[in-house]
Amino acid sequence: MHVQAVVRELRRRGAEVHLVAARVGGPVPAGLAGVQVHPLPRVSGPPGAERERSAQESAEAAGEVLAAIHAEAPLDLVYERYALWSADALAWAAGEHVPAVLEVNAPLIDEQAEHRVLVDRDRAEEVVARAAAHAASVVCVSGPVEAWVRDRLPDPGSTATRVHVVPNGVDTTTVRPPVGGRNRPAGQPLTIGFVGTLKPWHGVATLLDAVARLDRPDGTQVRIVGDGPQADALARLASELGISDRVDLVGAVDPSRMPAELARMDLAVAPYPDLPDFYFSPLKIYEYLAAGLPVLASRVGPVPQLLDHGATGVLVRPDDPAGLADALAALRDDPARRQALGRRARQVARERHDWSTVLDTIVATLPRSVGDALGGRQVA
Repeated sequence: MHVQAVVRELRRRGAEVHLVAARVGGPVPAGLAGVQVHPLPRVSGPPGAERERSAQESAEAAGEVLAAIHAEAPLDLVYERYALWSADALAWAAGEHVPAVLEVNAPLIDEQAEHRVLVDRDRAEEVVARAAAHAASVVCVSGPVEAWVRDRLPDPGSTATRVHVVPNGVDTTTVRPPVGGRNRPAGQPLTIGFVGTLKPWHGVATLLDAVARLDRPDGTQVRIVGDGPQADALARLASELGISDRVDLVGAVDPSRMPAELARMDLAVAPYPDLPDFYFSPLKIYEYLAAGLPVLASRVGPVPQLLDHGATGVLVRPDDPAGLADALAALRDDPARRQALGRRARQVARERHDWSTVLDTIVATLPRSVGDALGGRQVA
């Protein structure tokens, strides 16, 4: 979604975009027609050393692809989303004096080692250090990610000014409040919404526990949009809590359906647990805000910086189902407050978090000539 959003915004500015990737295919997402796709060799092999070597060989082909594109028409910018084994595209850009951005969304080496398979960690550490060293600008989605990158720079002091924190964003033209607003008739039950992958670090079990604590019969429904390895366990938990009739596990939906899903919700929740290494810049919260939803979220990591407590949403303690239940009940019983929070959420999303603003911020970290090439919208 992040890659699509950045490419879509570049296209809106009239930029010619070439997408160089090892995995492409499927229908072209809306707004991306005209993007020229250059496939790299496919990555193959089972998880482990064989697949890592295949991924490295695929990434090494990026330089040749960029050179061929550059020979046809000079590139103004190379923009890479950090991948575990990819540094050659940025090395090529540095050699050709083409400005390059390295966007880092997560500490991938740590994630790979903890949740998947990582055999050659030393090589992965070399790759991220080399990629960051060749980039004209390194943009990280959160402070913890920025710190992770800085720890891997060969000379952090000399490159400190090239590392920036630029949080994620949202397309506010696509994600909008429902036409006519959220004027639910008196007596009609509320719908509490959650969007995201069903994995332990999203805290959905805490949400279900909180809903089970709400007074009965209030009719409140929970709509969980997303799929993941916890789906079956969460269905069993809802049954054990006696709330299966109040929980709708929708499953994964196409991104094009997300605005309609958000429009069905009256308030939205991001019940993250108390993770010591919380580094997310949660796309779900940006989408909640753009949809004009009042938001309840855990007070963890960068979330308090994103969600202004009492203005655009309500912050609660993580891993506290009783506290979350109290906050849900308070908003359930106060439609005027929900509407005020939702209006302010939408306003903040448009003013601060639209992808156009995010891209302005990223471009401002680059030489002014790049901003001029992208429609002269560089922000000082």
